[in-house]
Amino acid sequence: MTGDAWASAEGVRSGRVSSVELVEDSLRRIRDRDDEVNAFTVVLAEQALAEARAVDRRVADTAGGGDLPLLGVPVSVKDHIWLAGAPATNGSVALAGFVPDVDAVPVQRLRAAGAVVVGKTNNPEFCYRGYTDNDVFGLTRNPWSPERTPGGSSGGAGASVAYGATPLALGTDGGGSIRIPAAFCGVVGHKPSFGLVPRMPGFRAWPTLSVDGPLARSVRDAALALSVLAGPSPHDHDSWPVDLGDLREAVSNPLDWSTLRVAVSEDLGWAPVEPSVRAAFRAAIDGLADDGARVTEAAPDAPYPTQLWNDLALPEGFASEGPLLEGWRDRMTQGTAEIVEAGRDVSAADYLDALERRRDYARRWAEFFTAYDVLLTPSMPLAAFGTDVASPATIDGVPVDPFFDDWCALALPANLTGCPATAVPTGLDADGLPLGMQVMGPRFADARTLAVAAAHERVSAPTGWPRPPRPGSRR
Repeated sequence: MTGDAWASAEGVRSGRVSSVELVEDSLRRIRDRDDEVNAFTVVLAEQALAEARAVDRRVADTAGGGDLPLLGVPVSVKDHIWLAGAPATNGSVALAGFVPDVDAVPVQRLRAAGAVVVGKTNNPEFCYRGYTDNDVFGLTRNPWSPERTPGGSSGGAGASVAYGATPLALGTDGGGSIRIPAAFCGVVGHKPSFGLVPRMPGFRAWPTLSVDGPLARSVRDAALALSVLAGPSPHDHDSWPVDLGDLREAVSNPLDWSTLRVAVSEDLGWAPVEPSVRAAFRAAIDGLADDGARVTEAAPDAPYPTQLWNDLALPEGFASEGPLLEGWRDRMTQGTAEIVEAGRDVSAADYLDALERRRDYARRWAEFFTAYDVLLTPSMPLAAFGTDVASPATIDGVPVDPFFDDWCALALPANLTGCPATAVPTGLDADGLPLGMQVMGPRFADARTLAVAAAHERVSAPTGWPRPPRPGSRR
């Protein structure tokens, strides 16, 4: 049951399986695959087994363990996110010795829901890249093909879910960092509405852009995790009390397409997209249309987002990581110091001007969502690229700016607007690599984007999304 959090929790409650069995299976999969993939930065085997035994005692003592939604389910937590007693290096040698003494609120909530944390997963230094490599833990590889990246910055999380280490992983997304690994690893990722899931205590990171959220094997597991994670907290003043309704019900019931105005766009009018991605996206849209969806080709009247995103992310990054330059510049992963340095000379006036432009940008998207309920686009414009490069040189023949992950531009609107986006697979390309699409909606319409993603999943993968081939059986 390791591949399904929902069924695993039900199995523990009913006594069909024990939490110890689930955790032992998780640890066995990590032993079998992680030497090759390198998804985990630390595996908390003894601690996880002790927590699993406590879960099983609770089940025995309370005749089912209560109604904890993630009872006994193994989960992983991204290195960047604080987990008390475990290293939180943020992928940097500058923080290699840092061990927080407190859980971030999302970790607290996973544990309170009965989940068992089996380890932490790798991310690039300071979560700055859409691939996953750093000088502390090294390179993380894609379980579908070890010569390819799993994406980033939640690359370890995406890879670990893909090869079955855990059914759920907790990641972060400031510029696509949940949705990139979801697309490249063939799993589901949900970037929540900004303010829905508290992030603190933790690193400063990109405070107006980044959110914490789940990666999972299925949409219903992502919804189950979000139902646990969502809700305000005094630890994070940006978190808001929003009633999302019953998320588990939203992804379990058939969707009434007559109530939804569905917009679709292959490229938002400006993004280069590989033909294989366009073809898979079109096939997914055709499947939804056959299911009853009424789709319209449309996209917001909003400009290419990379410059605006940079104008916010760079000064926020310098404010967070700039103090580390003096002592650690020469020991940062290649290219990281340049990104940190790029935010140094941005004045407060420049930053406030960028926020003003962001308000106009968000307004354009909000107006679009008065005419449409959801917008479907590809998650990423290409399949996973090689681990030997930091970014693709071109996409569909169009040169890519090499500075700071310009190839992720399709992901940036959700971060700039605070809107939710659910990334879900669309199948495999000719090389056997996963492709995906994202379902966006207005802010706090998370239940809606998850419901549409679940409808696509029922149409396209009624028996579940494929797993990566085992070593030795690759194409």
